[in-house]
Amino acid sequence: MISKVGKYEFLAEPFHCDMEGRLFMGHLGNHLINAADFHSNDRGFGMTYLMPRKLAWVLSRLVIEMDEMPQAYDRFTVETWVESAMRFFTNRNFRITNVADNRVIGYGKSVWAMINTETRQPVDLLKVRDGELLNYVETEENCPIARPSRVTMSAEAQEVETISTHYCDVDMNGHINSIKYIEHVLDLWSLDFYRAHSIKRFEIAYVAETHCGDKLSFLREETAPNEYCVRIMKLPADGSVAQESCRCKVIFVEK
Repeated sequence: MISKVGKYEFLAEPFHCDMEGRLFMGHLGNHLINAADFHSNDRGFGMTYLMPRKLAWVLSRLVIEMDEMPQAYDRFTVETWVESAMRFFTNRNFRITNVADNRVIGYGKSVWAMINTETRQPVDLLKVRDGELLNYVETEENCPIARPSRVTMSAEAQEVETISTHYCDVDMNGHINSIKYIEHVLDLWSLDFYRAHSIKRFEIAYVAETHCGDKLSFLREETAPNEYCVRIMKLPADGSVAQESCRCKVIFVEK
């Protein structure tokens, strides 16, 4: 049987890096999701198998915690494995390593569900391919970062931005791409702020799907020094009641 842990190499392409040559967190998130896709496809429960059957993986929660971000032209690997699998959710971990010196520079944790793309209803994971996913659960690998927390915000959170969603925000599942939320959230701080701070930990919990044409309202609150929580509300194009789309927590460190 193929290894339970997948390992994939990526390049920090310069046009995916910020003004200081660090890989954007959104692009790192894309690489983690790509690694998850490669890993699941190689083991027979990826999108190649699922899409013809009107099934799809949906990211529910994602945490990325970094000691340092890859710099432009750095090669790095993403290792990924399934930590546990239940009927409706599976936990997947990530380890990011700098290729040049084989040094671990960060970790990630994620929670995934599977839906029927026609009904948008959850699917019992243990009935897909007779539960073969359980054959790839790996419990011995270490992922030492904290699990996703419960992001709580007070009534004092202030609306700081409202944006429209467009073609480039939409993914192949027909809703706003998971990583686009991360990019929009990180745009809430200025270039000067990023010159003085680095992102230590980013958490996001997805609550409801958003579609092209919906407006997104961002409410932000500083909950501790250099710790911010953000709530994203979707304002549907048909004028119906606003609904929470996702919540985030961002922890910065001063340079």
